[in-house]
Amino acid sequence: MLPITLTSAISAWSSTKFFHLYGPLAMNHCSIFNSFGFSIIKPIWRLTYSHLFMALCICSVVFMWKQIEIEENQKTGMMNQGKVKFFEETLYLANQLPNFMNSQMKTLNIPAVSAETISALHPAQTLVRSTGTRIVSAMCAAMLAACGGGGGDPASDAVSLAKTTTAFAPKPTSPTTPTPVNPASPGDITGAAAPVVAGATVTNFRLQNLGNAQTNVPFTFGQVIAAGTMAASEGLAAKLPDGTLLRLQSDIKATHADGTVRHVIISGIMPSLAAGATQTLELVKSNTPERSTESVKSLTNSGLSSKVTIKVEGVEYSASLVDAFADPAPTRWLSGKIANEWLLTTPLKNAAGIAHPWLTARFDVRWYSSLSKQARVDVVVENDKTFKAARTLTYDVDVEVGGRSIYSKIGLMHYHHARWHKSGWWDVKREPAVHVQHNGAYLMATKAVSNYDRTIVPAEDTLAILDKQIRESETGPMTIGPVVSYMGTAGGRGDIGPLPMWSAMYLLSADKRARDAMMAAADGSGTWSIHYRDENTGQPVRTDNEANKDISTHLNMSQNGPLPVPRCANNNGALCITHHEADTAHQPSLAYLPYLLTGDYFYLEELQFWASSNPLGTSSGNHGRGQGLVRWQQLRGQAWSLRTLGHSAYITPDVHPLKGYFNKQVDNNLDFYHETYVVGNPNKLGVYDGSGSNAFAVNGSAAWQDDFLTWSFGYLAELGFTKATPILNWKAKYPVGRMTAPGYCWIQGGPYWLNFRDAPNTPIYDSFETLYKANFGGPSFSNDDGEQFIHPNGIKFIDLPCGSQAQADYLTLANGYTWPAGFMTGYSGTAQGYPSNMQPALAVATASSTPNASQAWATFAARAGKPDYTRAPQWAIVPR
Repeated sequence: MLPITLTSAISAWSSTKFFHLYGPLAMNHCSIFNSFGFSIIKPIWRLTYSHLFMALCICSVVFMWKQIEIEENQKTGMMNQGKVKFFEETLYLANQLPNFMNSQMKTLNIPAVSAETISALHPAQTLVRSTGTRIVSAMCAAMLAACGGGGGDPASDAVSLAKTTTAFAPKPTSPTTPTPVNPASPGDITGAAAPVVAGATVTNFRLQNLGNAQTNVPFTFGQVIAAGTMAASEGLAAKLPDGTLLRLQSDIKATHADGTVRHVIISGIMPSLAAGATQTLELVKSNTPERSTESVKSLTNSGLSSKVTIKVEGVEYSASLVDAFADPAPTRWLSGKIANEWLLTTPLKNAAGIAHPWLTARFDVRWYSSLSKQARVDVVVENDKTFKAARTLTYDVDVEVGGRSIYSKIGLMHYHHARWHKSGWWDVKREPAVHVQHNGAYLMATKAVSNYDRTIVPAEDTLAILDKQIRESETGPMTIGPVVSYMGTAGGRGDIGPLPMWSAMYLLSADKRARDAMMAAADGSGTWSIHYRDENTGQPVRTDNEANKDISTHLNMSQNGPLPVPRCANNNGALCITHHEADTAHQPSLAYLPYLLTGDYFYLEELQFWASSNPLGTSSGNHGRGQGLVRWQQLRGQAWSLRTLGHSAYITPDVHPLKGYFNKQVDNNLDFYHETYVVGNPNKLGVYDGSGSNAFAVNGSAAWQDDFLTWSFGYLAELGFTKATPILNWKAKYPVGRMTAPGYCWIQGGPYWLNFRDAPNTPIYDSFETLYKANFGGPSFSNDDGEQFIHPNGIKFIDLPCGSQAQADYLTLANGYTWPAGFMTGYSGTAQGYPSNMQPALAVATASSTPNASQAWATFAARAGKPDYTRAPQWAIVPR
């Protein structure tokens, strides 16, 4: 429904007898009222004239209300929404009028009258039942609006989940135009004083009811906002399809370089959800939400309880929420009239009060204080101290929330430098059964995530397999969900890519089964032994200081030097057993999207732990003695480490102690690549060649791994790290040249391996034609399975026209099956083949200044035998 201004509302009622008789007089009166009524010199004339006009206003409202009662209430029992809108606007102006009247009275030395408190009734009911000054003030405001003083908020089109496209352009940030709703209207039980107002639309989201009908359903989720859309001084509200506004709480966490909101945690209470229903809500800009007056003391007195009990080596240790309330420096994570959350840390102690030497506990308590017994407790148990010699522990554990056990296990093996968490609700009978479905198209448009091909519909059978895998596998502490345990495992996998397969599927479908797989992987990310918490700061360890700059986590360094080199207890590796092994060269993105979508602090720290530990698996000289350089890693390891570091720098809250640290580490790495490749310009191909001190040396490389690195620079540029742009411009030459350069056939654009020099210490080839001849000009040819083929007629592959049928016939013989013309080598028909790995690099290259980048994409997009990405869309990234 389009907004209705007071002027248009009066015009709509001009057919009534009253307005036929008095309408022209009232409208003509405007010029008198504006030009004479408020410009008269003598104050007493102004007061007298105002009272005469107020009397006319009273007659107007009584007559109009009777018309509404007769024509609407008696026919339908309810008011037309457009006419309710009229009275809502009138009420809003009436609320603003006392200040104006006071200012006028002061000129007459008449005591001012204070504004009244807004009634708890519907706006239309309030208008009828109010008397005296309120009615007079309201109708004077109505006439002022008719004279040109009023107005509605501008129309804003709803952004649907289906219709948002890559062409999304954020609307400029502007002051929110208020459309008020009575703060005590049905469904608003937060106790907030200010009315909800609706401004421009940002995006939308859905609430999917996973169970029976529910009322007063609390929800909290994270939302990324496009740059330039929402000012940090603004808030958010939700608009239902019938126009009803729902109060939301917005806790702003991160902002863009221009100061507008980047990431916000949103909380609300949905009045009702029908069984199995999915409700779409429009996310609109609103007034700044009120902060909370609740404190940890309020939570202490609420009656909420939680406890974790661990029995290790025959001794029982425990930590309770009551113990955690003694935390001298609790972290306030959420604050508002809807949800408050505190992060409370406490040691696990035995009966004698002695703390366990390795284990600590934290209670992350999210409390919806306006709802009875509605709180979620996330219990975190950690074995991640940096400066104490580590060991793996086995113990029995029980976790309680609200007086009941939510998790219990005998013989849980807790690996060194690892952690786990388990969440439970205070009143399990009222645990919200709701799935917040984000608008994936909008998330991609913000550039927080890559631009996946929105024509892809994730395959139902793959989603079913994911669901079955999660349901049938053991979940909970020290389990890893769908992630490969030994990360160094070779071959195409669902967890490797810019984002894992399940995360890309969720962005494309908002399907809960994909989300469940994503969250199981995020929960499991705490299982790998990469978590190093600085006991002195309470944060993931940082190395930009004298004390920590030489930290290394490499096993070969465990015997070297004094601490802070972490090591196992007694230097006994048997005490640090783990069944899982991390590897930067095959590292999935496990926690970034889960944190972005949930706003849960556990996932933020998971992301930070991985980002902070990735550079440390070498001697300190290689990582720049605290600079966080990843130059020493395998080519693909550099790509994934830069991605994870970029994620952490981008989404870590502005006020977090590590925000500047991660930003600086991104800068340090980009400075290295810029100096080495853009300024140094060691080759004409744009290929990573191992240049630079302490870098990973290569004489040739897997082209697909090089493509990973090209994508990472393009993605960092999308995230707003401007130093990545000139590196992308240089680096994109390599994938673009393999698709467009003279003398290089694009059919071989995605090979497994390319040598780019004849031998170590010899010059790198100076053209793509030379590169092509050196790799494909011999008498034999290596097919997709690595088998050498020599044509029975002595034909050389390099002599055949690129993309021709003759070339396809050659490849048919070489591979043993029919090869279509225009079909690329490197398992091009599979979603995880080498051309698929190349696709993200070509997509981001179109945003670079590299010549022929668009032509390269066009050639790639027109290739024959494109893969079915519906079962594995993690590489299906397209240009913006």
